[in-house]
Amino acid sequence: MVLIATAGVAAFWLLSAPVRLAATDLAVFEAHEPDLANGENLFWAGGCASCHAAPDGEGDARSILSGGLALESPYGVFGVPGISPDPDTGIGGWSFYDFANAMKRGVAPDGRHYYPSFPYASYAKMPLTDLADLWAYLKTLPVPDSAAEIPQTQLSFPFNMRRGIGLWKRVYLEEAPVVADDALGDDPVLTRGRYLVEGPGHCGECHTPRNIGLAMDGSRWLAGAPNPEGEGRVPNITGHADGLAGWTEDDIAYGLESGFTPAFDSMGGSMASVVKNLANAAAEDRAAIAAYLKAIPEIPDG
Repeated sequence: MVLIATAGVAAFWLLSAPVRLAATDLAVFEAHEPDLANGENLFWAGGCASCHAAPDGEGDARSILSGGLALESPYGVFGVPGISPDPDTGIGGWSFYDFANAMKRGVAPDGRHYYPSFPYASYAKMPLTDLADLWAYLKTLPVPDSAAEIPQTQLSFPFNMRRGIGLWKRVYLEEAPVVADDALGDDPVLTRGRYLVEGPGHCGECHTPRNIGLAMDGSRWLAGAPNPEGEGRVPNITGHADGLAGWTEDDIAYGLESGFTPAFDSMGGSMASVVKNLANAAAEDRAAIAAYLKAIPEIPDG
């Protein structure tokens, strides 16, 4: 019995170990000339400021990524760290290898698993060249004047067992797109929209129901879900009658820029912050997101 238990613990420890990118993968980065304009666009499309700027940050302060937000969830509280260029309170002491492993593998520089409240399940779909551009842009942002107070992450059992996330990643972390190529044809606008929604925009993290393993359920992609941060629901954003059937592509693109629905209601809750970000992204990218949302399978409320 002792041998069986020992073998079980050893197997768990082996299977749950962090899996990093191969060092040879970084050859792409080393040969890449960073595009700061693309990096800035990805910063806004990816909504980095929504979580990593100070909770009361507005205007230019949204580029000061001091952290300090407390993300409430049914499993406990996640404290959001700073990601400014500061080497002590941000990621200024990281290498690109550290950054790429955090974004694509959910692994911290010290080897710990990040909780998937950091949406690396979506960021995993980003190519290293885009990550290199984003990394270069992040290094140009201001350093906070003082260190922010970062709330302590406090989760209930068994969610506080960080090592077990390694098993979750083995089952659910993948780079393949949710909506297959044959559903989009060869349309580059739809392909771009898919990338932005499924990857840096991480829209599915809130708008898609979770399965028994608390991963996004691809069979109910973007069909609406319980609000991960509190009461109510996050709406369906497929073209179904429960979702965006009454919206045109122009309505969606305009809403992502202005925060207004076709009925001139304001988008509230966390979408208000999303709009602040996307309003700074390229207009053609907002249009691509809109085209993708109208092209994907129509699914009733999840």
